[in-house]
Amino acid sequence: MIKKIINGVKNIEKDILKIMFIGFKFSFTVCIISCIISLLYILHPISHILYYSGIILFKTGLTFGVMFFICAFVIDNIKKQIV
Repeated sequence: MIKKIINGVKNIEKDILKIMFIGFKFSFTVCIISCIISLLYILHPISHILYYSGIILFKTGLTFGVMFFICAFVIDNIKKQIV
């Protein structure tokens, strides 16, 4: 099962792979912003809103990263089955 997934990821088309990496960059950017917000909360604990917004943004960044990976894998499989 895991070998099948790894082989499927290795055989993803270049266009889909390019979109997936753009999505990973966006996800990484969101995670970096969340880390900066969390660092601001650690240095200046003014409000718990900073803490919660940092946590929510980090979860969102991870979710986007996983979503781009899964969507690229599924779209590649659907595209290969149609052709």
